[in-house]
Amino acid sequence: MPETPLKRQEGSSTEDQEANDAERPTKRARVDNDANMMQTDATTVVEFEDEEEVVGQPIEPPRASDLYLDTINRVILDFDFEKLCSVSLSNINIYGCLVCGKYFQGRGRKSYAYAHSIHDDHHVFINLDTTKVYVLPDGYPVSDPSLDDISYVLAPTFTPASVTHLSSPSHLARPSYDLNHKPYLPGFVGLNNIKRNDHMNVIIHSLIHIPPLRDYLLLSNFHGKESELLKRFAGLAKKVWNPRLFKSQVSPHEFLQEVNRASGGKFRLEQQGDPVEFLGWLLNRLHKDLGGTKKKNSSIIFSTFQGELRVETQQVLVRPDAGENEKPQFDIDRDIRTSVSPFLFLAVDLPPPPLFQDAVEKNIIPQVSIHSILAKYDGKTTQESAGEVRRFKCQHLPQYIILHFKRFTKNAFVEEKNPTIVNFPLRGLDFKDYVDSPPANVSTLYDLIANVTHESVAGTTRDKENTVWKAHLRAAGGGGENEKWFMIQDLIVEETRKEMIFLGETVLQIWERRPSDAKMNGEAA
Repeated sequence: MPETPLKRQEGSSTEDQEANDAERPTKRARVDNDANMMQTDATTVVEFEDEEEVVGQPIEPPRASDLYLDTINRVILDFDFEKLCSVSLSNINIYGCLVCGKYFQGRGRKSYAYAHSIHDDHHVFINLDTTKVYVLPDGYPVSDPSLDDISYVLAPTFTPASVTHLSSPSHLARPSYDLNHKPYLPGFVGLNNIKRNDHMNVIIHSLIHIPPLRDYLLLSNFHGKESELLKRFAGLAKKVWNPRLFKSQVSPHEFLQEVNRASGGKFRLEQQGDPVEFLGWLLNRLHKDLGGTKKKNSSIIFSTFQGELRVETQQVLVRPDAGENEKPQFDIDRDIRTSVSPFLFLAVDLPPPPLFQDAVEKNIIPQVSIHSILAKYDGKTTQESAGEVRRFKCQHLPQYIILHFKRFTKNAFVEEKNPTIVNFPLRGLDFKDYVDSPPANVSTLYDLIANVTHESVAGTTRDKENTVWKAHLRAAGGGGENEKWFMIQDLIVEETRKEMIFLGETVLQIWERRPSDAKMNGEAA
């Protein structure tokens, strides 16, 4: 009689074990070398369970999917680099080892990931494309909530509500924390300067902080025939704005490798370059990859940055009574050629610095107001070039105006840098004098959102070896006395005072148009 319950227990346990075996393959438990091999057949489990039940403490057998999850090392995981197999250098069907962080191709019996799981005793792998996790060499999938943070770091996702929150002041009040409990603000994280790619880092930061472009990239789901450059740029934007990073920095390596390929080697991460030249190439390439045409608003690039400029041109007529220093002017009695062309950014010229300074002013750096150099686009100021005199005026202002300050000039011997400092307001720059008949319901007031500066050793030439590029970025929409700005130089991220921004040698600026209902408020202020 006493054996009857035992037999009933044996039958019940054996049925449970067979059901588990049908769901996923049986795993042998891992033991130390000096321990005896543990049997895992159904009889042994039954006897063990019976002994525990006698004591009154039943213990469930461990699920096969849980056996190796404790070997995952989140600290060394890094998904920022190009997804290539570390053995074959292929980019097809790549899996990341969650124990050592290396990439391998495939998970079949003849694959490199399969061999790695046996030789190195690493068993948990994630598919870098689908984010599904598998245990090798058995090959069964694992679905466990504890792995969600790894999948999110590999492929962050955003909702319209979370994206809207990024432009509100509440974004500043909720910092995130990495694995080392170090606080960081999503969107304002450092980008690795792998070799000499800081001139591209400042452009990346400037673009992914433009709200329309940022929201488009964060909400995108590119898995079709989109270009690899577009996919990687969106992926980089999602990583920079990720609120659940394992470490508070991001490497742009994967994106810059594609930039090198797409540009035919023109922009390389080991060679210093010009950020304005890179910006022009990137905007036009993204516009093309997004299916954009020459038509207005045919892509998010054109709808955000494209404006129209009217150019009036007339041949220079030399008059015998003209003085040596008299500038050529338009003659209304002769033909004037007028053309309207689109633009993505406006180039402004800095006045040449004085060649000689007296003893009192020898240490003074020349300064100029931004309105004095924007007068180039007032439709009255003329410029002479190649025997022609031109004047410019905007016909249509975009939502975001990119200004390029032409600080570098080349002659037959050397490239010279103009050290002139430009004085500008952070908010309320009025462009009404530089556009023809702006619509009454559209504001002409613009607020600064990004500012790129250049630093180098003393001298008039640009020393590319010691050049430093920095980006000043406005946080959470700005506005009011509590407006915050951050200076980002590669991995250095620091909050900066607003009064210090205009002191640098500005090369590039991005201005954001105020909403039309804020025009009167800005003028009143």
